[in-house]
Parts: sequence; C-alpha cells; structure tokens
Amino acid sequence: MWLINSSIGKKVIMSITGLALVLFLTFHACMNVVALISGDAYNLICEFLGANWYALVGTAALAGLAVLHILYAFFLTFENRKARGNNRYAVTAKPDKVEWASQNMLVLGIIIVCGLFLHFYHFWFNMMFAELSGMEVPFSPSDGYAYIQRTFSCPITAIIYLVWLAALWFHLSHGFWSAIQTIGVNGKVWFDRWRIIGIIWVSVVIAMFVAVVLAFALCPSCAGTCC
Repeated sequence: MWLINSSIGKKVIMSITGLALVLFLTFHACMNVVALISGDAYNLICEFLGANWYALVGTAALAGLAVLHILYAFFLTFENRKARGNNRYAVTAKPDKVEWASQNMLVLGIIIVCGLFLHFYHFWFNMMFAELSGMEVPFSPSDGYAYIQRTFSCPITAIIYLVWLAALWFHLSHGFWSAIQTIGVNGKVWFDRWRIIGIIWVSVVIAMFVAVVLAFALCPSCAGTCC
C-alpha cells in the first residue's frame, strides 16, 4: 500500500495525524483557558471528560494518532539520513530560505515527547488513570483546577513547561504549513495564506497555554502547594 510503503504516503500520514493533533491542542487550549475564568467551570469540564466511555475512546484515538505521528516522523528522518549517506556531514552552513525549525524538527520532537510524559505524570496519571485504577491521589481525579494550581505554582516546573511550549510552537509553526503543502495545497497564493494562517493559529493556541502557566505561576491567589 502506497501510504505505508512510499515516502510520500508516509508524509501524508504524518501530515494528517499532525493536523488532527493541532485540532486537539486547539480544543485543549480553549478548555484550559476556562481555568482562568472559573475553577468550578473548569472542574465541570474535567468531570465531563473523566473516565467515561467517550473520553476513553477519545483518549485511545488521540494516543493512536500521536504514536503514528511520532513513528512516521522517525521513519522519515531515518530514511532521509540513509538516502543522504555521508553527504550530510559535508553540510557546514544552513541552506538559504530554510527555517531553523525545519532543520531541527527531530530535536524539537524529542523535547515535545519528553514534555508529554511530564504532562501525563502531572495530569492524566492523577486524573483519568487514578479514576480508572482507584489509586489514591492528592486531590479528587476530577479536580483539575487543584492539579493546575499545584503543578504551576512550582517555579521550576513552570519554566520547564514554558520551554516545552516554546519547542511546541517551533514544531507546529513549521509543521502546520508543511502538512498543508503535503496534502496538496501547493498554489503559491493559498500556500502563503495558509502559512500565515498556520503561524497565527499556532501562536494563539500556544499563547493560551502560556497564559495559564504564567497566571498560576505568578498570581499568589492562584498558587497551590509548591512541588
């Protein structure tokens, strides 16, 4: 099957899964911003998205998309390095008109994956997993607001999340328009438009995440117990 065996097919799969993950991050960012408005409202969302069957199906689907995206990213990187062979060592200068993010997508991806594991530990492990397993956790599994307070009131943790979000911005700002190009939007006019749309979209999404981290890290009235 060309989607699996060909380089173009693998790029299509990585592009589609990447765009799907961008849509999820958009929803996640909008959900997190609610915590800045009302802790009770945020916890209602957390309770609705608890260990219910639809949340479990959504989580499994999201995990599948993420795994596919990561695996195909490594496959394509390995194939590109293999195809270039020793020639890759001859490059000493950055090619013209090539973005820094494009040259460092693998490194950015590794940082993002490490950040995901940290995020799972702070939130998913203490919320959905705790609800499913019945394990004891510091707060109620549906009290997402308390977990946000505890996590981001620790300065070191907040800084780590900000670094992670910066890496995510670089990765997505390049990946968004690259994915659009891969799935067939190649015309110069619309390609340039989608590139601008992608940068604005990703910037707004990341800004919402950053706003939550900074608000709970800097606002004394929002801070919980430091780690």
